[in-house]
Amino acid sequence: MDDNREHEVHQISHPLYDLLRSEDMQAFNGEKSKLTELPSFAHGDFRGLDLRGMDAKGLDFRHAYFRGTDLRGIDFSKSRMEGASIASAKISGCYFPHRLEADEIVMSLNHGTRMRYAILPK
Repeated sequence: MDDNREHEVHQISHPLYDLLRSEDMQAFNGEKSKLTELPSFAHGDFRGLDLRGMDAKGLDFRHAYFRGTDLRGIDFSKSRMEGASIASAKISGCYFPHRLEADEIVMSLNHGTRMRYAILPK
C-alpha cells in the first residue's frame, strides 16, 4: 500500500463489520464465536459508535478510528491496536494490549495521535 493511503479509512465488506456498525453487540458476539478465522477490521471506521459489550479477543483494529466511541469495559488485551486512534473515546474499564504504554493511550485519547507499540527488550 502506498504511504499516502496507509492511514485512510477503508471500506470493509464483512457481516461482522456491519453488526459492529449497527451497534448490535449480542449478535456480533454470537456470530464471532461461530467463526474459525476472524476478519480484519484494520483501517475500520468506528467513530461515534457504542461498542460496549463487544468481545474484542483476536480482532485486528490496526489503524482504526474510534473517535468519540464508547469503549467502556472492553478487553482489547488480545487485540491488535497499533496505529489506532481513540480521540475523545470513553475508555473507562478498558484493557489495552500490554505493548501499548499508558502515555500512548493518553496522547491518543487527548490529541487523536495514533498509538504506537512499545519496543520490547530482546
